[in-house]
Amino acid sequence: MAASAAPEYVERIVIENCSIATVDADDTEYASGHVVVAGNRIESVGAGRARRGLENVVRRIDGTGHLATPGLINTHHHFYQWITRGLATDHNLFDWLVALYPTWARIDEPMVRAAAQGSLAMMARGGVTTAMDHHYVYPRGSGDLSGAIIGAARDMGVRFTLARGSMDRSAKDGGLPPDFAVETLDGALAGTEATIDAHHDASFDSMTQVAAAPCSPFSISNELLRQGAQLARRKGVRMHTHGSETVEEEKFCHELFGMGPTDYFESTGWLGDDVWMAHCVHMNDSDIAAFARTGTGVAHCPSSNARLAAGIARVPDMLAAGVPVGLGVDGTASNESGELHTELRNALLINRLGAHREKALNARQALRLGTYGGAQVLGRADQIGSLEPGKLADLVLWKLDTLAHASIADPVTALVFGAAAPVTLSLVNGEPVVEDSHLITADEDTIARVTRDEARRLARIAAGA
Repeated sequence: MAASAAPEYVERIVIENCSIATVDADDTEYASGHVVVAGNRIESVGAGRARRGLENVVRRIDGTGHLATPGLINTHHHFYQWITRGLATDHNLFDWLVALYPTWARIDEPMVRAAAQGSLAMMARGGVTTAMDHHYVYPRGSGDLSGAIIGAARDMGVRFTLARGSMDRSAKDGGLPPDFAVETLDGALAGTEATIDAHHDASFDSMTQVAAAPCSPFSISNELLRQGAQLARRKGVRMHTHGSETVEEEKFCHELFGMGPTDYFESTGWLGDDVWMAHCVHMNDSDIAAFARTGTGVAHCPSSNARLAAGIARVPDMLAAGVPVGLGVDGTASNESGELHTELRNALLINRLGAHREKALNARQALRLGTYGGAQVLGRADQIGSLEPGKLADLVLWKLDTLAHASIADPVTALVFGAAAPVTLSLVNGEPVVEDSHLITADEDTIARVTRDEARRLARIAAGA
């Protein structure tokens, strides 16, 4: 992996006496080991204690009773939905969208920033070190929404990918969004390019990256897909969209395009190793083979899929075929908890309800989905997603010696099968973001108050529209 030369003076953090799941290619684990962080890189990982005589050690942590893992990586989310949680709770996807689009179309910059803060805070305090937001609602005159989201992530201290979304197929053109909720084709493309130019950082230790992300087949035109792909590849950024989420979407694609979602995406340039799609619940063998052949990735969102009665994605079959798969929270209007660490457990349990039953996923596969799998999907597997020397210092120390986990001998089983584990320490780029289950980069009470106020303001505006 590419790594810049270490500076002459570098501060070190030493974590010792903890269990370690590296999630490297060999799934190396240590019952009691150490991690040394030097600056923003992992310097060493191994069994036993760190070597003596290390210079510039500014902090030593006794990890007894803890498990160290790579930081969790979220691959699909809609932050703005934080301020519309708990609505349309008994709807399928299409009915849910129709119910909520009129409210979402009234969002503005203060609302979006507050919602981003709430979404980021819930993820970060639960072990997420790399977040992602697919934002696709840009009402006219609403302000700098992309800048607000990126600013919130920067202030929270997490690594971040903004998937700059867009919609140009409204109800009058046979789509689902109301007419006033979409952009023009030219406006969407120009907005995406401007966001890439202003914010995308392709460097090894980048904290902010941008992807091109038209929303979904039922809210975008063929041209937005085609030209969006051309724009992304010209700019050298990744591509993201929703795909094969529901049977209604599959029917929509057959009726409108004369083919299923995967064939439609391939016809518009939207399969490739620079692409990842959210959900992919309704995939046949041919679809999975096409994703594997092209290296197209998947963001698996088990809780949202269950909340909206979308179905069970064929994750075991995707993994067996070689499809890159990560985990996603999805928007908090369809996953009100807003947490990714609970998705480790939900991915394992929900997939065991499918055809493979108890053989579907095990604890270590679930952890890999939430770490290295996510890094693959975001195109950053050489930088994050596993605990290996030279990689960026994004890691989590989970406390497993409390009542909730005390009688589970295997720490990875405890983390995945057990209750949500407290986070004693979360490092992003070598910097603490969470200490003893509390955010140190933001005030949770202030975020709760502001997001509550903005949710009420949005509800009043939508009611008077």
